[in-house]
Amino acid sequence: GKEGEDTHGVDVRSNFLAILEAACALNPDELMLSGDLCFMEGEAEIYDWIRPHLEKSGVPYRLISGNHDDPTLMAKAFGLDHLMKAGELYYRADYNTFPTLFLDTTTYEVSQKQLDWLSEQLKAHSGDWIIFMYHPPLLAGVRYMDDHYPLKNHAAVLSLFQQQPGQIHVFCGHYHVERVVSAGNVTVYVTPSCFFQIHPYAEAFTIDHYRIGFREIELRDGQLLTTVRYL
Repeated sequence: GKEGEDTHGVDVRSNFLAILEAACALNPDELMLSGDLCFMEGEAEIYDWIRPHLEKSGVPYRLISGNHDDPTLMAKAFGLDHLMKAGELYYRADYNTFPTLFLDTTTYEVSQKQLDWLSEQLKAHSGDWIIFMYHPPLLAGVRYMDDHYPLKNHAAVLSLFQQQPGQIHVFCGHYHVERVVSAGNVTVYVTPSCFFQIHPYAEAFTIDHYRIGFREIELRDGQLLTTVRYL
């Protein structure tokens, strides 16, 4: 949130700094910020507050945009204008043996232009993939979020993934829970929020708890290992 903004009684800036400190203590090769860096909507002021803290850590980082972000403002603030495509921030960056795609779901969907790009990327490699996207590409069994705020075209995105012969590892957030969901060759890892966590089974919006966490991802000898760490 912006300086002095009421974020429902949660000091989200303090939470962000605590997560950043804990993550950097693990000596990571890179940090991945998976979207919703802002409270209600994308604000240059917030991105301008975040960037110096990331730079001070000395750890390289990447970002994607969530539905509470503005990809154009984000790209400008973090020097990512060269990755913008028709107002969307999506790109590819490979790790070891894992080709990796970073998608933009700011509008609660993967646009047709982005779907076409995604399809072409996936066709070029028949092995395993890593995908970072803010919204899960399937319903994740979190009732309130599934009913009200899912990825609008999740079926189309999941279908593209399931056409691949290899394993698709998808890392996302948005649902304010820790969750792992498997559907055929697709495994979706939902990472908890640094704001609050939502009760997974409640029909109405219900906060489950305020423990914050982040996900550690390790690529080792063709294996992918991942753990959620709570503060």
